[in-house]
Amino acid sequence: MGKKLGVAIVGSTGYGGVELIRLLASHPLAEVTSVISSSSAGTPITEGYPHLTGIREELLDDVDAEAIKRKADVVFLGTPAGVASKLAPQYLEAGLKVIDLSGDFRLKSPGLYEQWYKKTAADERYLEQAVFGLSELYAEKVRGASFVSNPGCYPTATTLGLAPAVREGWIDPATIIIDAKSGVSGAGRGASLGTHYSELNENFKAYKINQHQHIPEIEMILSDMAGAPVVTTFTTHLVPMTRGIMSTMYATIKGDRKASDFIDLYRSFYEGRPFVRIRPEGQVPATKEVWGSNYCDIGFAVDERTGRVTIVSVIDNLVKGAAGQAIQNLNLMMGWDETLGLQFVPVYP
Repeated sequence: MGKKLGVAIVGSTGYGGVELIRLLASHPLAEVTSVISSSSAGTPITEGYPHLTGIREELLDDVDAEAIKRKADVVFLGTPAGVASKLAPQYLEAGLKVIDLSGDFRLKSPGLYEQWYKKTAADERYLEQAVFGLSELYAEKVRGASFVSNPGCYPTATTLGLAPAVREGWIDPATIIIDAKSGVSGAGRGASLGTHYSELNENFKAYKINQHQHIPEIEMILSDMAGAPVVTTFTTHLVPMTRGIMSTMYATIKGDRKASDFIDLYRSFYEGRPFVRIRPEGQVPATKEVWGSNYCDIGFAVDERTGRVTIVSVIDNLVKGAAGQAIQNLNLMMGWDETLGLQFVPVYP
C-alpha cells in the first residue's frame, strides 16, 4: 500500500486524544507516529491508559514542533482551550497540517472568544487561516485545507439538527430553544466536584445557563445558514452516563409542514453525507444508538396544535463530537473518502 501518513496527537492523555488513538488504529492510510503530552512526557502512555497495553506502549513525546515534524505530517491538537492558540502557529510554521479539537480557532472574533472563553484569543492571522470543519456543512472548504478547527460537540449535534430547516426558512430562528444533555466524558478526564461520582450518580443538573462557551459557535453556524443574525436560548445538562449528547430543539414552523416534510427535506439536504441518518416518522433517536460511532441521528415530531416542531439529534460526544469528526476532516483535507477509518457499527446495547 505504501507509506502511510504520519499523525501526531498532542494531548494524547485526554479522552479526545485517546479516542483518536483508538479510531486511527483502523485507518488504512494514516497511522499514529507520535503521542504527545507536555504534562506526562517521558512516561509510557500505558501508565495512564492500561487498555493500550500491547497496542501502543511508547513513551509520550514532548510538544517540540521540529521533533514532531521528523515523525509526522499532520498534528491533532486535543488540548484544553487556551493551549492550542499557542501551539498551532508553531506547527503550522514548521510545515505541518493541523486539526485543532479545542475551541481556540472556531470564533473569528478575538473579542467574542475572550468574552465566552475567558482566555486570550489567538493571533488574528491564524484565526483567518483556520477553516471551520463541520464536515457536513463545510466540506468544500475543508478539502485541501492545511489548518482546520474542529467543531464542538454540542454545536455538532445541535446545528446538524437545525441547519436544513433554518437554511430553507421552514422555522422561525427567533423561536429556537435548545435543550442539550451530555455524558460526563464531555467534561474531560480531570477530576472536579461537578464530575465526582457521588455528586453525579442518580443526579441530573443544568449548568452554565446562558454562559456556555458553545453558544456563539452555534449562533455563528445558524446565522450562516439563515443569512442573517440568529440568537438562541441554549441550556446544557450533565447526565450520569459516560458518552453521548442529545440536543432536543424546539421552534415555530413557518408554513404548513408535517413531520414527513421535514424528513424529506433533511434526507435531501444530507444526501451523500454518510454519517447523518434521518429517522422515519414516529421514531426518535437515543444516544445509545450511536454509541462508539461517527453517526449523527436525527428525528422529528410536529405538533399541529402549537405549530411547533421538535427536532432530536444525538451523537457520541467523543466520536462525532470530537475525534471521529477530526478524522473525517483529515480525510477531506487529504482528498480521501471521508469514511476511511470511521466505518464503525454503533456498539449496542
